[in-house]
Amino acid sequence: MPKTEAELNAFLADLGISVSTVRHPPLFTVADSQALRGEIPGGHTKNLFLKDKKDNYFLVTVGEEAVVDLKQIHHLIGAASRVSFGKPEMLMELLGVIPGAVTIFGLINDTAGRIKVVLDQELMSHDVINGHPLTNEATTAIAAADLEATGHDPVILKVSG
Repeated sequence: MPKTEAELNAFLADLGISVSTVRHPPLFTVADSQALRGEIPGGHTKNLFLKDKKDNYFLVTVGEEAVVDLKQIHHLIGAASRVSFGKPEMLMELLGVIPGAVTIFGLINDTAGRIKVVLDQELMSHDVINGHPLTNEATTAIAAADLEATGHDPVILKVSG
């Protein structure tokens, strides 16, 4: 079973990582979430759950305004081929979330380490990063330096154009 928001919060608290969460109506797109600007400071994320032809999976987390060239990103992230979006079933299996709720925090569910994590260099220029805490009905702020808490070793690259 995928971890819950409460389990995520307990996991982070056990690591001594402080976060703050704001509840809101479900948000499915960046446009939906931009209505909250001003209320939630920091860098806001857009997350791409991608796969290549060899079933390698990638979570690419960029700033909400970032433009990503999906026809060329495979060269940057080390994919075996051009990438496509991962199927909803694999999104649930690996990250424990549904489409519209993809989040860096979903990595807590990837206990086998099947997902390669790529963080955009531009996003990491923020002191605080915001993402959905396994539900799109809230936004959680975390220090950028604490994003490695899941045990994944993220690669920081200039992904956006």
